[in-house]
Amino acid sequence: MGGGEKTGENPTDRRKLGSKHHIVTDANGVPLAVTITASNVHDVKELLNVVDAIPDVSGKIGHPRKRPEELYGDRAYHSQPHAEELRRRGIKPRIAKRGAPHGSGLGIYRWVVERTASWLHSFRKLRLRTDRAAGIHEAFVALASSLICMWYL
Repeated sequence: MGGGEKTGENPTDRRKLGSKHHIVTDANGVPLAVTITASNVHDVKELLNVVDAIPDVSGKIGHPRKRPEELYGDRAYHSQPHAEELRRRGIKPRIAKRGAPHGSGLGIYRWVVERTASWLHSFRKLRLRTDRAAGIHEAFVALASSLICMWYL
């Protein structure tokens, strides 16, 4: 099982082929953007791609925000060049630094994304990667994300 496009050897699971979901949510856990990479791709390499995948907000009068004001992330997303790029885009990075002791206080915000990842993986089709074509897997991710959004309506 597994394999195909956007999969790679998982370094933590006996090198089985798998995918990784990178998620940006709002403060309530509603997914704004989800991207997929191979499980052996480092998280920080996907940071700017997932931020760029956030769709524009439409329907509001005036100048609606197209990007979040702040971005919270765990140590895997810490990189000074990426933090500078986020600032250039008008986003304040709130990412835990590597090597810093645990207890930074950011966990009170990051659990929202972890909960959304749990909701996303509650769909068995996404928890176990069985589709070889990345497009099919991306379609199921989009469907699951829209169902999570519907829960908030």
